[in-house]
Amino acid sequence: MKIAIVHEWLDTYAGSERVLEQMIKLFPEADLFSVVDFLPEGQRGFLLDKPVKTTFIQNLPFAKSTFRKYLPLMPLAVEQIDLSGYDLVLSSSHAVAKGVLTGPDQLHISYVHSPIRYAWDLQHQYLKESGLDTGVKGWLTKYLLYKIRLWDYRTANGVDRFVANSQFIARRIHKVYGRDADVIYPPVDVEAFTFCDSKEDFYLTASRMVPYKKIDLIVEAFSQMPDKKLVVIGDGPDFEKVCAKAGKNVTLLGYQPFHVLKDYMQHARAFVFAAEEDFGITSVEAQACGTPVIAYGKGGALETIRGLNADNPTGVFFNEQTWSSLVDAVKLFDRDGGGIIPQDCRDNSLRFSTERFQQEFRRYVGEQVALFTDKQRVYY
Repeated sequence: MKIAIVHEWLDTYAGSERVLEQMIKLFPEADLFSVVDFLPEGQRGFLLDKPVKTTFIQNLPFAKSTFRKYLPLMPLAVEQIDLSGYDLVLSSSHAVAKGVLTGPDQLHISYVHSPIRYAWDLQHQYLKESGLDTGVKGWLTKYLLYKIRLWDYRTANGVDRFVANSQFIARRIHKVYGRDADVIYPPVDVEAFTFCDSKEDFYLTASRMVPYKKIDLIVEAFSQMPDKKLVVIGDGPDFEKVCAKAGKNVTLLGYQPFHVLKDYMQHARAFVFAAEEDFGITSVEAQACGTPVIAYGKGGALETIRGLNADNPTGVFFNEQTWSSLVDAVKLFDRDGGGIIPQDCRDNSLRFSTERFQQEFRRYVGEQVALFTDKQRVYY
């Protein structure tokens, strides 16, 4: 079979790129397509020297630094990718990749990290955080998102099988597209995070500082608990905002290399996670170190963390994205979290290993190809 892999855009190595990496390893003969490719030279190793075929957006003015601003053109761009010579199309999509054009004799399997968040249920949050909820520019943005929703819904018909990265995203896919999705959890390199059952008296959070990660909420909560030490790793647009809320018991380290992050993750009393994530890789990485997680109880966290009421618990949930709710969760962890065993955290993380993803995704694609081929025989 001739196989094509379609990715959104290449500019960094993050969660969706980990899935792409495994797709390439599983199907090394496949051709790779992306809307743009501005991946730095030092981060290209996971592509295994595979050339990337891009769209016209690659050559538009200032695209390297501002390609996301060309979002209104991306539906047109992705539809210009000629996949007519391929039998199997695998798309890795959180925005437009699933919208490639395929025919009735082509099998299109789309691994969806999320339907376009800022166009669907998170639109109002996105507009407020971007300062686009009012004014002429705001109304223009709302209209563009409306048009993208129409396109996004229509192009769901071009996908033969949806695969979601969590049950949470499967529900979002059903809500948005009216389609069922099978769930294959994304790969987490749990072997890179060494188990450690020796914990110290501090809490840790680590993330890029953007609004939906709610790092400011975590810092504000611990500033209300001066007897608790918090270490914060990461930088981003909200760094100054976070600094302004930090008490004397909060240490902000900014960006740190992997070995420093891992060391803190291994020795933290608990990892704190306040975002509503589709899956939440960092909380799984913390558990791989044997570290419990205090997490906002919504989204993918409910699937990757076992609360205190579960067998072999690995963390504690809080129910509202407020500093007071998080404070209550930390107090609950102090009172009842002693029953969480580091080895249980490690064992839970192994459910999301890279090897498990490879086995499940290879088997799934093979089964779908066989079913599709059988249907084609019936037609002909």
